[in-house]
Amino acid sequence: MNSIVQQLKARFDQAFASAFGESAAGTDPMLVAATNPKFGDFQCNAAMNLGKKLGKQPRAIASTIIEHLDIADICETPEIAGPGFINLRLKPAYLEAQISAIAADPRLGIELTEKPQKVAVDFSSPNIAKEMHVGHLRSTIIGDSIARILEFQGNDVLRINHIGDWGTQFGMLIAYLREVHPEALTTADALDLGDLVAFYRQAKRRFDEDETFKETARQEVVKLQAGAADTTRAWKLLCEQSRREFQVIYNLLDIKLTERGESFYNPLLPAVIADLTELGLLVEDNGAKCVFVEGFTNKEGEPLPLIVQKTDGGYNYATTDLAAIRYRIKEDGAKRLIYVTDSGQANHFEQVFAVARKAGWIPEDIEIVHVPFGLVLGEDGKKLKTRSGDTVRLQDLLDEAIVRARQDLEARLAEENRHETEEFIAAVSRVIGLSAVKYADLSQNRVSSYTFSYDKMLGLKGNTAPYMLYAYVRVQGIARSGKIDFDNLNADAKVILDSDAELVLTKHLLQLNEVVNDVSVDLLPNRICQYLFELSQKFNQFYEQCPVLKAEEPLRSSRLILCDLTARTLQLGLELLGIKVLERM
Repeated sequence: MNSIVQQLKARFDQAFASAFGESAAGTDPMLVAATNPKFGDFQCNAAMNLGKKLGKQPRAIASTIIEHLDIADICETPEIAGPGFINLRLKPAYLEAQISAIAADPRLGIELTEKPQKVAVDFSSPNIAKEMHVGHLRSTIIGDSIARILEFQGNDVLRINHIGDWGTQFGMLIAYLREVHPEALTTADALDLGDLVAFYRQAKRRFDEDETFKETARQEVVKLQAGAADTTRAWKLLCEQSRREFQVIYNLLDIKLTERGESFYNPLLPAVIADLTELGLLVEDNGAKCVFVEGFTNKEGEPLPLIVQKTDGGYNYATTDLAAIRYRIKEDGAKRLIYVTDSGQANHFEQVFAVARKAGWIPEDIEIVHVPFGLVLGEDGKKLKTRSGDTVRLQDLLDEAIVRARQDLEARLAEENRHETEEFIAAVSRVIGLSAVKYADLSQNRVSSYTFSYDKMLGLKGNTAPYMLYAYVRVQGIARSGKIDFDNLNADAKVILDSDAELVLTKHLLQLNEVVNDVSVDLLPNRICQYLFELSQKFNQFYEQCPVLKAEEPLRSSRLILCDLTARTLQLGLELLGIKVLERM
């Protein structure tokens, strides 16, 4: 179902062609939502631009547009305001028909995309032998939400977890474990991840201070690259240990991923170097093989190369990322490549993309985009850390959110003198805690950093997950109180928009299609959060002003339809954010 804006744009397109000739068809009607309800619902601002092109007064242009504008089935008679603005007010009968059609649609009016694509979304990407920390939170949940939205539109989404599972750190770690804990290299579960992280830090310290150990570590890397049986087995055990720990968090957050670590692309790296050489793009600079692309300079203003092979012959992130681009385009057939990482990696990806384009590896019909995000800050305005100054473990952060959600829930139950089972309390606390963390992050413009606050994110007021969940629960409460089966409402019931609150709620419900489509393009999930927040506010105003169960028919059935549609819209919107709803809380 086309959104209201799409329907209006089509009518304006016809009017422009009819009034000013076919050359005017396709003119942007510059439709915007009216800032003040007293002026209507939408405003067309095209008359000013057309006036300049045609050499006529904008008000005269606006008048001509209206004469040729066929929207009597959608809007009241258009009005001209100011220098040539065209104000439009939607007809209640049109809104009733539109909302009835959406209420009958399982997809709530959101059509599958006409041109589904294979899309590769690269997100999360923790490192083996390191615990997932708060820095992985944003990549994981932003990437998941983007993937969910694109999947809902009918795209074939490849959810890639590009984990750090190759390189010098493994030679370093294996060499150290051979000395201090050799059974960890031959026996599964000989270490838990926390111990592995501690050993990794000790190995790094040793590597930085001891030249003999550094050489031993390098030899282990050579053995790993050569496929030596004992080193490869040790590497696989270390990877498996980390992988299991990562999966605990992914299960908690309901995240689905296809793991393709750096090691996956390792066999493809020599071909990257060979092809860049053949294309004449490789330049040797201080013993390293590099590619120079115009527009990239260092602080001194000198050309900044992208190093693709180090002086010792080893490869780096750039080489792997180039190999990944080629694989995702050639082998996976992806038409859109999305990388969700922190904004600190923006220059790296910009340079990698530029080199891939210069090499001709990114065809013109391929979209490749970096989706950057800011930092998670503590209440002191600095990067979120523990009191001891360490990076916050993601598992600890999620556990704490669930504990605090439980404390709030138990306090509320005591206040209301409600008695619930342990199973109910545990399940609700888990959903609220995890939802609060996800929503607090996703509700921010991802480009910005944000301050992490349990108190704010768990609040029942404001733009928070509990506020959205409560609005959904309120509808379920209406169903329980009135013994209503929303799946089997009166088939003949029609939506009747009898009050301003109903009109306001309906107009907002009809915007979902447009919001989801916008987010699939700009990849800003906070737009869905803002939409859901405003929906919850408008529903609460409707609930306060319009009796539902006590209303007489046919208003009672009409309002039940609006309640049910609000709940379904909240459920779908939250699902696109990776958040589950609750029937009671």
